[in-house]
Amino acid sequence: MNVSLPSPAVHRPRPQIAIVGAGPGGLAAAMMLAASGARVTVYEKDQVVGGRTRTLTTPDGYSFDLGPTFFLYPRILQEIFRRCGAELEREVELRRLEPQYRLVFEEPGGSTQIDASADLGRMEAEIAKLNAADARGLRPFMAENRAKLDIFRPVLERAFETPQDMARWDMIRAIPLLRPWSTVDRDLARHFSDPRVRLAFSFQTKYLGMSPFRCPSLFTILSYLEYDHGIFHPIGGCGAVSEAMARVARRLGAEIRLGTPVDRIAFEGRRARGVETGGARHDADAVVVNADFAGAVPKLIPPELRRDWSDAKIGKARYSCSTFMLYLGLDREYPGLAHHNVILSEQYRQNIAEIEGGTIPEIPSLYVQHAGATDPTMAPKGHTALYMLVPVPNLIKRPDWSAQVARYREVALDRLRVLGMGDVRPHIRHERIVAPQDWRDEFGVGFGATFNLSHELPQMLYFRPGNRFRDVQGVYLVGGGTHPGSGLPVIYEGARITTGLMAKDLGLSGESSRLSAEGDFAAAPAGA
Repeated sequence: MNVSLPSPAVHRPRPQIAIVGAGPGGLAAAMMLAASGARVTVYEKDQVVGGRTRTLTTPDGYSFDLGPTFFLYPRILQEIFRRCGAELEREVELRRLEPQYRLVFEEPGGSTQIDASADLGRMEAEIAKLNAADARGLRPFMAENRAKLDIFRPVLERAFETPQDMARWDMIRAIPLLRPWSTVDRDLARHFSDPRVRLAFSFQTKYLGMSPFRCPSLFTILSYLEYDHGIFHPIGGCGAVSEAMARVARRLGAEIRLGTPVDRIAFEGRRARGVETGGARHDADAVVVNADFAGAVPKLIPPELRRDWSDAKIGKARYSCSTFMLYLGLDREYPGLAHHNVILSEQYRQNIAEIEGGTIPEIPSLYVQHAGATDPTMAPKGHTALYMLVPVPNLIKRPDWSAQVARYREVALDRLRVLGMGDVRPHIRHERIVAPQDWRDEFGVGFGATFNLSHELPQMLYFRPGNRFRDVQGVYLVGGGTHPGSGLPVIYEGARITTGLMAKDLGLSGESSRLSAEGDFAAAPAGA
């Protein structure tokens, strides 16, 4: 009798993945790829993980976020952690802020301030300080943007690989709510007549390095997300989130090589076969680029292999503004200062026009973080770690920045008087400046454009560099320079899209990290 025996199982070798950069997108990709069965090696040029989402520490006990300080919409990262067998809330202590931040509107002869609250009743009362009639627009604004996000979410959660992807049903369905012909400011004018109220719900376009007067109306969802899903502070700074991601990735078997810059991607024809570091080649079945797109891709991929994104196209693309940063360790406390403070200059619209034209604003709007209002670990007892961010022109618009640093330091420090802090100069015990040329030279940010490629419609969706980089084979992108775009939640979502494509291409486990049931992430409130 003939017996048919089952064929022996075919064991494929586990794919080897090289990831260039340990920023938030690279770390998220490392976690998910390692959880999917790949062998993952992350090559990071610096001695710490996190890229711009890291915590700067000083010998005398001050800690500062380097870049992002607003931690929004943690649901995406929570889902990624769960996909990888971990719990975000067990790895990082997150405090939900209430109030969320303080807005200071400069006016002739003084200023008006409001404390933005996720409690809609409280927020209506705050809006009424500026314009009583506009308080009635808050709940319709929230309802409209809740619907907008629900409809547009499928678009943000998938890849755009061909022009035909722009004509799929989810895009067609979203267009009436997106109003692509409108801007954030014009869209807000349907709910709020007072320009100051519109600023309260549109300054968030600065998370993308854009003007609310140019930014597509889709991005009114940014302020909606803050009010409906909360703003969180990770104890220890946003770098604590990056460190937790690295910790989980290593537990899953990923190797993270610090102090190891990648010189170039190794190609055979148009297919990536590994990376070269310090003259040595490290073979890989695929390469994920998490380094800044404009700063890294011209170095990593030879120009003859880049048809869609040539050096000329990269140079002519539109980029975000840059930022002038001050990190100050002060030998006194400021008990009345909020955790997040946004100073909106009376000349806000002029500031934006100046930045877009290459002029440095002399009465700038700025953002000040006082993390010690929530987190005592950020400075020694009795001291303050102060973070200052001033939007300024990038190095395309203003190439001669280095001559301005000392003078602009004084401009920025003088602006702290608006917050009632007086002259902080006698109290400075630690100081670091990061100006546009430092973003380029030290941190590899192309053109010093802190928020990467701008998010105008001609540079979104299919028109943004693809998650599967279309010019070559075996190269994938994560980070703010690819779809869906900049901002931590969006970068994490982009990493899910990219690793989903890689799962299909490399035969990895394609299990989704998205929760099947809706449910908001809960964390301890500030002061709990």
